[in-house]
Amino acid sequence: MRRSTFTDEPVTYGAVGGTQAPDLLYYPPKGYRPLERSVRLGSGTERFETASRLAMTWGIQRGSGMRVVETHEGTGEQYTGVRFNADGSPAAVQGGGDHEARFGEDGTPYITNGMTAVLKIPVWPLTFSAPLRVVYVIDEARRVGFAYGTLHGHPESGEESFVVEHRDDDSVWLVVRALSRPATWYYRLVAPLLRLQQRRFTKRYLRSLLPTRVA
Repeated sequence: MRRSTFTDEPVTYGAVGGTQAPDLLYYPPKGYRPLERSVRLGSGTERFETASRLAMTWGIQRGSGMRVVETHEGTGEQYTGVRFNADGSPAAVQGGGDHEARFGEDGTPYITNGMTAVLKIPVWPLTFSAPLRVVYVIDEARRVGFAYGTLHGHPESGEESFVVEHRDDDSVWLVVRALSRPATWYYRLVAPLLRLQQRRFTKRYLRSLLPTRVA
């Protein structure tokens, strides 16, 4: 009998790719709470490349105190995203195709579209498991990042994105966006605690790639 894995499961929410919506903060999916936070990481091409490399090898999550375990490559059934023309019509599909495998300096594979993993999240004396699937990857000249969606067993339902931007003024930023709600009725009972922990870890995300942390 084949052992069941998270790679076989769909995400637990419908608005896949919703963290890319420009109006996420004003018109989030019904029932979901939106979030956007950003921090300046420095400036210059070297800072952008260093931050991008760390982001794409789970440096944000590990730098916030989480462990990343049970990572698996994508199954091929992946969200690919759509680019839009100025009139709102679809223009082209993002991602897709074969790409050469890339690795961080410690040999960690780069995050790829469709990858699954489990985050081990410490909360006081407990550790929660948070299964996830990468639903899109951004690999542009001045923007690099990814988003993951929740799988069954995650305390929340929704999506988080982590994008490193090299802006026109040469500054480098990390932008974190999310849409979320408690995954089940018993997590809804402790919704204020979930929001508190989300704020706590979002602050850690924003500190994780700062030069003083990654030097």
